[in-house]
Amino acid sequence: METNIKVTLSDIAQKLNFSIVTVSKALRDHPDISTKTKERIKRTAVELGYTPNYLARSLAAKRSHTIGLVVPQISNYFYPAIIKSIYDATFKIKYDVLLTVSYEDAEREKLHLESLMSKRVDGLLVSISETTTDSSLFRKIKKLGFPLVFFDRTVDDTDFSSVKIDDRKAAFKAVEHAIEKGYKKIAHFAGSSNIDIGRQRLEGFLTAMESYNIPVNDDWIIECGFSKQYGYNAFLKIFKTGLLPEIIFTVGFSVALGVYTAATEVGIRIPEDIDLIFIGDGQINPFASRSLSCVSSPVKELGEESVKLLMNHIDNPESAEIQQVILEAELINY
Repeated sequence: METNIKVTLSDIAQKLNFSIVTVSKALRDHPDISTKTKERIKRTAVELGYTPNYLARSLAAKRSHTIGLVVPQISNYFYPAIIKSIYDATFKIKYDVLLTVSYEDAEREKLHLESLMSKRVDGLLVSISETTTDSSLFRKIKKLGFPLVFFDRTVDDTDFSSVKIDDRKAAFKAVEHAIEKGYKKIAHFAGSSNIDIGRQRLEGFLTAMESYNIPVNDDWIIECGFSKQYGYNAFLKIFKTGLLPEIIFTVGFSVALGVYTAATEVGIRIPEDIDLIFIGDGQINPFASRSLSCVSSPVKELGEESVKLLMNHIDNPESAEIQQVILEAELINY
């Protein structure tokens, strides 16, 4: 006959003639307990069918062992890759992730943040939406004592820790590569100027053009956001003028995909008629057969470093220093 009696720490302690404290420490891999004793206690726990009460443990530790994650989109290759890296990193330290998506909407982002805080997550990882212009909510979150780290897209406030690539340098690399391939007529489909990566990648584009004395056509700089639809619309806008660049540098992969889709529809071949280069995740490139280049963001490191930085703030709320971690992007020439 099956029983439904829950095995407790006291049951394990009684069977092995250990104290409950010793059993508890052993099951949590506490350094005070020898390896031999840990193995014996864990083996007995399995034999008895013990399952830990994570809720009670988190309440006792005043932690939920959960972090809140806010991303602006999941429809391209870049953010799913970062999300996977974050999940892998948190899994190793026995943390769960509550994922929310703002879909580039500042109001939705705000609601997600408030919801995550109400669920008492231990900390927040945030990549802001392209419509986020007000950082007052983030300052409020910080004042309430919630550890918060930005990644990829950050607010203009040095009072927060963040992890991102060197966006100016990444854009410079992309444009420099285009120039070295012999291109002089270069367009840039820029991201939203509301947020840092849009502005900084535009600055990198302009700096590279100036450094190589390449004239800039202002009509070929189009602020178009970060989605496929923006790239699609921006290309058609240029196409209708009848004056086309030799290569287009896009702020990200989704915009590049929009360009490719629009160009194909109007009979423009990429890269034969117009070349294309973008910043994104170079490990997943559906354009590989088209011999396109990209400046690849280190998505695995972005996720890992973000979790590492957030955990430092969670574990050391009084002493953790504010850090802005800058990672290098790599030119990949397919």
